[in-house]
Amino acid sequence: MGALPFLFTLIRSFTAARPRPSAALVRSTLLELAILTVHVLLYPTGIAQERRPPPLPPPAPRPSPATPVERPERPEPAEAPGAPTGPVGPVAERPPVLLLHGFIDNRSVFVLLRRSLRRHGWDEVWSLNYSLLTCDIRKAAEMLGRHVEEVCLSTGRERVDMVGHSLGGLIARYYIQRLGGDTRVRTLVTLGTPHSGTLVAPLMTAHPLVRQMRPDSDVITELAGPAPHCATQFIGFWSDLDQIMVPVETARIDHPDLHARNVRVCGVGHLALPVHGEVATGIRQALTTEEPATGAAGAASVA
Repeated sequence: MGALPFLFTLIRSFTAARPRPSAALVRSTLLELAILTVHVLLYPTGIAQERRPPPLPPPAPRPSPATPVERPERPEPAEAPGAPTGPVGPVAERPPVLLLHGFIDNRSVFVLLRRSLRRHGWDEVWSLNYSLLTCDIRKAAEMLGRHVEEVCLSTGRERVDMVGHSLGGLIARYYIQRLGGDTRVRTLVTLGTPHSGTLVAPLMTAHPLVRQMRPDSDVITELAGPAPHCATQFIGFWSDLDQIMVPVETARIDHPDLHARNVRVCGVGHLALPVHGEVATGIRQALTTEEPATGAAGAASVA
């Protein structure tokens, strides 16, 4: 979700009758305010949709068998010591990564995460802005599916990875789980996504997207339904100080049919998840680690 729900939540947190906030909560809130200020300044830079990659040129025709082409024999190049490899192969074979922003936001939220991924060997990192006029998670998921097909066509890849912040993770999960996107998405990493619905910002329930993120919505009910043979692996980052996720555990992915692992983040608020350095490290590890076939619990402290 975006800045407006955060402001509502912040006001509620410090005006409601409750015990004195902890030092960790105060630090987290001050960091959230600092990030919000910077993000407001960067927001105009991410309004325009990112230019999509041009399609790959058609492959060159193969030489006719009647006119064989002689090539000098070359020894196989030795792999450089310490070359980055993993379950998805060398760096050059890593799937493209698509970044999906949250509610009332845009791709500018991923400036630091994109830089981190590129610096560590991900050459194909793309982001998608869905319209501020979007009022249905299902329609946004259909648009995401078309974008994925365009990226696969342009890059020559069969599958992609995704990172979704807040609502972006819910759109990606709907595409994967309900629209057959698991054939295209190898790994989905979600950051503070209301997988079970959130009770935050009751004053904003007039917006259809906010209503679809409530625990009793049709979308949340659909995602809780059976999902047999879903091939995508899921990693859900959830924070103990995320004031947009109410309760905070709603950002966990708990579904018996999904290959999911949940990572607890300590001392970090909702807006900080896409920009925090330790979270970025966890995302890179998630995108280069083959998850087991059964769900597992994970924990990480990035206080």
